[in-house]
Amino acid sequence: MDFFTQFFDTATPVQLVAIGASVLLVWFLPALVALACNRKHFKLIALACIPAGLSVIAWSGVMIWAFTGNMMNRFNKKAANPE
Repeated sequence: MDFFTQFFDTATPVQLVAIGASVLLVWFLPALVALACNRKHFKLIALACIPAGLSVIAWSGVMIWAFTGNMMNRFNKKAANPE
């Protein structure tokens, strides 16, 4: 804990902004992934990121949801049209 106290006492405002931006980027990473992979559920995923950031398990679940949304549609189409 002394490391964090010492760091925040000696950090410049630029460093604090960079740390804050990095934390927000990681916190909302599933929403950014959803923009590319699962646009249909982007709003729901973005909302789910808010509380999910407090739990690694929940955040991982939202990340999986962000990645798999479009893939599930592809698999369902292949299953419906076997060639």
